[in-house]
Amino acid sequence: MRCAALSDLGVAFDGRSPVRDLLEQARAAEAAGAGSLWVASHLFLRDPVASAALVLGATARARVVLMAVSPYTMHPVQAAMTAATLAEAFPGRVALCYGVGVPGDLAAAGLAPARPVTTLREALELTRALLAGAPVRYRGEVFRAEGRALAAARPVPLYLAAAGPQTLALAGRAADGVVISAGTSVPFVGWALARARAAAAGRPLARIGLVYARVGACGAEAREGTRRTLAVVLRSRHHGQNVALGASGLDQAALAAAVAAEDWRAATALVTDEVVARHAAAGTADEVRSRLAAYRDAGLDEIVLAGLGDPEDIRRALAAAKEEG
Repeated sequence: MRCAALSDLGVAFDGRSPVRDLLEQARAAEAAGAGSLWVASHLFLRDPVASAALVLGATARARVVLMAVSPYTMHPVQAAMTAATLAEAFPGRVALCYGVGVPGDLAAAGLAPARPVTTLREALELTRALLAGAPVRYRGEVFRAEGRALAAARPVPLYLAAAGPQTLALAGRAADGVVISAGTSVPFVGWALARARAAAAGRPLARIGLVYARVGACGAEAREGTRRTLAVVLRSRHHGQNVALGASGLDQAALAAAVAAEDWRAATALVTDEVVARHAAAGTADEVRSRLAAYRDAGLDEIVLAGLGDPEDIRRALAAAKEEG
């Protein structure tokens, strides 16, 4: 098992915390050794661009990644402007991650994610061209740019959040890194990375995975704290392959029905200790350390800890991750 270096560890923030708490959490994560801070883009929560700018200003060294910006809600020209402007103010500390977006959030905003692979491919192509600095004439099926250049263009790493065979292959061909979402099992991570690596055909590709993590002196209490989060995530049909490969025995249809009915007692009961063990890193420090090592051995270059709460939760999780090996 490989020991984790500080630059191999990140912390994700989902947009639910008040801004004051977010900045306290970000400073705690950087002080505890996180090399990257991932600011999620979820509709109806806190704005990711404003949040990322505040996090960059509140910290000194950590990379900040806008994750996962949906081209259905932010045009690639606007996304490129945002990334370039933040990188101008904070050189070397900014990255941009694209993704389709959460289906339920898009639906709630009246958006339908049509032709996702084409849309993501064109978003990556157009953004990369704009960040290169020259005037861009791009005529895709979804997006266009007519001979204009960014005022503050500069190279920014482009990642793609991917889960299915086509988006994983796209990440391998066109992105600087592939990002596997939280709630995934170790076998699924291995399955996904194999497809992204095959499509990369030898070109450099960062392999990044989010992992729900929680450390407690009492392992049972730590596992209890992850059940509702996993219930919400794993109910979705697009996690079918992940659940199947996880082999935890989760009844996904029953879970979806329980969450839809907001029957949280039934939903969390379906997320058994076995489900938590297969889809997260929750328990004592030793248990979390062992679990994160398994995720790393599946092929991840960087593990991003997700689902953490206050600064003390962050410090405990990073301490366990750094001691992994």
